[in-house]
Amino acid sequence: MTTRRGVTGQLEIACNVTRQVPLIADLVNMATSQRRGGVPTPCPRDADLVAAFAAAAGDRAGTDLRDDPAAGAQLAELAGELRAALLAEHAADQAARINAMIRRYRAQPYLVEDVGQPFHLHFHGQGGTRVQAMGGEFATALALIVDGYGTGRFGQCAADRCDAIYIDLTRNGSRRYCGAACTARAKTAAYRGRRRG
Repeated sequence: MTTRRGVTGQLEIACNVTRQVPLIADLVNMATSQRRGGVPTPCPRDADLVAAFAAAAGDRAGTDLRDDPAAGAQLAELAGELRAALLAEHAADQAARINAMIRRYRAQPYLVEDVGQPFHLHFHGQGGTRVQAMGGEFATALALIVDGYGTGRFGQCAADRCDAIYIDLTRNGSRRYCGAACTARAKTAAYRGRRRG
């Protein structure tokens, strides 16, 4: 994850942080959302959760997760912590939950030089498993989003019968739905409501 200061001095979230956002949303929605897109959706557990999340994460992370027999339970626990932080009712509670995750997963910054990129910060957790490393990254990503955008950038989908969460990195902070399908469903329902009215 990286951060940079723009010309205005406001913190901008750089590409490594924004790459974490879909993974955070995928994990939370896979492991904690009972309804998605208006359809009841059982949450996968254990090996099924590992397989589903590994497919979303791709590359080496997927292999590391499949090799760890405790990964399913750890992913479910991490997803619950993330959901509680994302949907905390008060800003102070949200900050406290994110800070607790940073401490728990022992997120520690260090500089990395990837091929074709200058040195930049990573924040892997210092635990012994891939899930603990991701916990540190994910918690730090949330902290950087709160720092750069404020606390109002996380929410639960406003569409009917959907528990999925979203993380809003749009310029104007106007997102209210988890994805295009729920946006379309909500617009269709509103249109039908207006026609009936």
